[in-house]
Amino acid sequence: MRKINNPFHELQGYNCFACCPTNEHGLQMDFFEDGEYVCANWTPKSHFEGYPNILHGGIQSTLLDEIAAWAVYIKGRTSGVTSRMNVKYHKPVAVKGNTLLLRAKITETRRRFATIKAELINSDGEVCSEAELVYYMFPTDVAKAQYSYPDYSKFFDEK
Repeated sequence: MRKINNPFHELQGYNCFACCPTNEHGLQMDFFEDGEYVCANWTPKSHFEGYPNILHGGIQSTLLDEIAAWAVYIKGRTSGVTSRMNVKYHKPVAVKGNTLLLRAKITETRRRFATIKAELINSDGEVCSEAELVYYMFPTDVAKAQYSYPDYSKFFDEK
């Protein structure tokens, strides 16, 4: 397992709802690499509820989409945009006393498209929601020039 740095914090105006660590209204996700997966541990707060003590489904979708984006950054070594996302909700996600594991892996790459499987797993190890996403991946030179994709080395501390 290795920690993934968030080099986007160096960008002027960076305030991503999902991954900006200083967005006080956001999800403030951080990431690590574990084998073929990009992962995040995330503890929900009550202002992300739908029903009392239940994580809102739209927040679950956002978490799944963001972990998929980071799979593209790290495993695809570029950036991209969501082309398609199919979410399945299996069981309610408790907000209180629950640290979630989000993980994603690229299952297929065809031309400029990556198919990604993403899962939201509760603290009991149960998959509560999952998504299959298709991302359009920019050519790396375009990602760097137009979409602020950093040099890949910035994602990791040197050893």
